[in-house]
Amino acid sequence: MRPVIGITANVEHAHWGVWEAPAALLPYAYVLSVEEAGGRVITLPPDSRDGDVVAHLDGLVLSGGADVDPVRYGQVPHPATNVRPARDEGEFVLLAEALAADLPVLGICRGMQLMAVAYGGTLHQHLPEAIGSDKHRPETGVVGWHGVRFTAGSVLEHVYGEGELEVNTYHHQGVADPGRLTVTGLADDGVIEALEDPAHRFVLGVQWHPEEIHGDHIFAALVAAATTD
Repeated sequence: MRPVIGITANVEHAHWGVWEAPAALLPYAYVLSVEEAGGRVITLPPDSRDGDVVAHLDGLVLSGGADVDPVRYGQVPHPATNVRPARDEGEFVLLAEALAADLPVLGICRGMQLMAVAYGGTLHQHLPEAIGSDKHRPETGVVGWHGVRFTAGSVLEHVYGEGELEVNTYHHQGVADPGRLTVTGLADDGVIEALEDPAHRFVLGVQWHPEEIHGDHIFAALVAAATTD
């Protein structure tokens, strides 16, 4: 049987066909990336009552989306910060349950940032003010590209190999303090691009969007980890 990978979704006001209503949304690129790597997807809309669904999963992806509420790391919201508290509540519960079960976890963009906060870290609420550049989100709706270098011996170096990886970038926030996570990837401007928890067999966070890069090896690595008993 294919390993079952849960992917978190957001709830947004959406328009499709003749309908317009709140909907649980997940870009289909996430689904295709996991399926192409050999997994089967279950979409997980926000639900903070419990993390029992983790018992039915072989792996978990914390997807991209709106900002993590800065109340979670003791800060006042920046004017540019755009939060979804219900999603935060559900994902913190899922992540805690997944870690307790040693489930493979992949955090993408917002997902990596949420992982950092869950591990006791903090975020830059508006990255241009921290680094003096818009390179990580050049314009609204415009994706940028830059290089990332990985720590020698890290899981991500094993996934992608040595040297610099060119990644897509679209985020206005970033990890300031990774908490108990280990930084394993940096952009050339010092922005944290990858995090790992060496205490677990597969707990990774990346700041870019590998689901938009066809055949990205990280999904094959996630599915392989999810297949291992």
